[in-house]
Amino acid sequence: MKNNTEVTDFILLGLTNVPKLQVPLFLIFTFVYVITVIGNLGMITLILLDSRLHTPMYFFLSNLSLVDFCYSSTITPKVMAEFLIGDKVISYNACVAQMFFFTVFTTAENYLLASMAYDRWAAVCKPLHYTTTMTSTVCFFIYFRYYICGLLESSILIAFMFHLFCHSNVVNHFFCNIPPLLALPCSGINTNEIVLFTLATFNIVFSLLFILNPYLFIFITSLGMHPAEGEKKAFSTCTSHLTTISISYGTIFTYLQPSSNHFMDTDKMAFVFYTMVIPMLNPLIHSLRNKEDKSAFRQVVGKEKSSLGSAY
Repeated sequence: MKNNTEVTDFILLGLTNVPKLQVPLFLIFTFVYVITVIGNLGMITLILLDSRLHTPMYFFLSNLSLVDFCYSSTITPKVMAEFLIGDKVISYNACVAQMFFFTVFTTAENYLLASMAYDRWAAVCKPLHYTTTMTSTVCFFIYFRYYICGLLESSILIAFMFHLFCHSNVVNHFFCNIPPLLALPCSGINTNEIVLFTLATFNIVFSLLFILNPYLFIFITSLGMHPAEGEKKAFSTCTSHLTTISISYGTIFTYLQPSSNHFMDTDKMAFVFYTMVIPMLNPLIHSLRNKEDKSAFRQVVGKEKSSLGSAY
């Protein structure tokens, strides 16, 4: 969609055009987004404030919260504006930016989940070498690697997506996502579908292999193990991690479908779950199953109460 096609903005059809649903949906999505912001930023703050949580596992959890907050914030405020004031128009540059950042953070999350699987493998299968395996240097190397992967994949997709000649600017979706843009009547779509399919396949298969391989070794190790308290804690965090993976990857597989096979209404519901509900659920999944999180939260709240009491 080059500038010489005279496409200066896009019209997003959104989730629904039913007038009676606009205010209720605005309230629902506002509630979900507020919980998402509080949950994810609260998790990051809690990990920063409590020195007991300065471990590789919580380093990755804090980054998961950051990624969830960022890609939810890329999408949700615009959707809320669509419901509140009926603003369904998005500029060309804003559409490019929205797709770019959404792709960066979702790709980064895929590789982050794979990194968390590696961390759990080291904790369960190599507990005596855990501190030397998961050093600060290793954690930061992994941190920069998955963001670089996100930036590279997003840059490639943007370069291919936004050079097409299109005859329509009406997008049957609630944000600038790749499948509905591929559904527009444009020249060069076949090439873009091949690029998207190749990148999505590599991204999903590569990250899934890095997730399933450590868990295979964890499963084999667990067969001959009588779990001590530390190992029980590791298995507990494995359960939380696997729960996050299972609810995340279902939506990602929609990128592997040809544009002709996409049912946009179904895709919309899937991406509502992926972009808004999952970022809200992830902090709850990890904190509710983790005694350290609950203990740290009580300690931080206790300190705040004590400081407020001493102030008065």
